[in-house]
Amino acid sequence: MARWANPPQSTWTGSYQYVCFNDECPYFVRGWEWMKQSFSVGASYRFRLDPETGETGALPVWSRNALRDSILSEENPARAD
Repeated sequence: MARWANPPQSTWTGSYQYVCFNDECPYFVRGWEWMKQSFSVGASYRFRLDPETGETGALPVWSRNALRDSILSEENPARAD
């Protein structure tokens, strides 16, 4: 799980969440087919955990690389840039 910056205008608490960016994760892999069958869209989702509230859930993604630009590096906890 990687620390991922919450979007600036989100309603989530805190500045980041933990998100699974493992492309082999069964949750992510199965999500493509489930989203296709359920909503006729080419999307999936990644598992997320809000460390402040303990809430878990799905983070929708439209590609394998979607949202990776907001992964926080260990050197710079504010941004991965």
